[in-house]
Amino acid sequence: MKSFAVIGLGRFGKKLAIALAMSGADVIAIDKNRDEIESISDQVSHAVRLDSTDEEALKAQGIDKVDCAIIGIGQGTGRGFEAAVLTVVNLKQMGVAQIYARAEDPIAGEVFSKIGATEVIYPEIESALRWAYKLIAPQIGEKIDFAPGYSLARIKAPASFNGKTVMDLQLRQKYNINLVAIKRDEGGKAKKSEKGGIINVPMPNTQIFEGDILMVAGSDADMAKLPQE
Repeated sequence: MKSFAVIGLGRFGKKLAIALAMSGADVIAIDKNRDEIESISDQVSHAVRLDSTDEEALKAQGIDKVDCAIIGIGQGTGRGFEAAVLTVVNLKQMGVAQIYARAEDPIAGEVFSKIGATEVIYPEIESALRWAYKLIAPQIGEKIDFAPGYSLARIKAPASFNGKTVMDLQLRQKYNINLVAIKRDEGGKAKKSEKGGIINVPMPNTQIFEGDILMVAGSDADMAKLPQE
């Protein structure tokens, strides 16, 4: 079982700590605010009130032994940013292998990277980008980012795809998109034997029907150009 320390229980930190605990992880939640600790104590493995800029206090709680630490300290004030920076430095000196730091802007993120954070999290920016993409390309369902600007995504085949073959659609030539797999719509127009089935190697003559789920790969910009109807 992986162990996590979530330091700073604002909106981001608290939700993250609870989500990790619900997934079965061992979670130590840390904050200076007694009320925040009391509100989460029965939802994580251990909740403790302490100052994360105090390296000895962190060691006393075994934070040096966790697999991963996430710093979610609010940075609305200078002191918050300073506390987050000192916490990253402490964790790095203690030998914590993975350190993720929440940043409110790219400048703060650059500082965290330079002092040793494994990765920087931008919840507000990332959420805004996800919503922008969802609003621009509502035909794109779940997607997995595998490189900046590139994803593997699910789309529901629109009416304009109905009855056409992979060759007819020319997804690669027209949209620079690769079709990876097809899941037949249970109530669609495919043969009974195919309904609900998976076609993991679509061929040029494979037909696509409205409602089929298509797994596609490509750039986010190209996928946003796929037909919605």
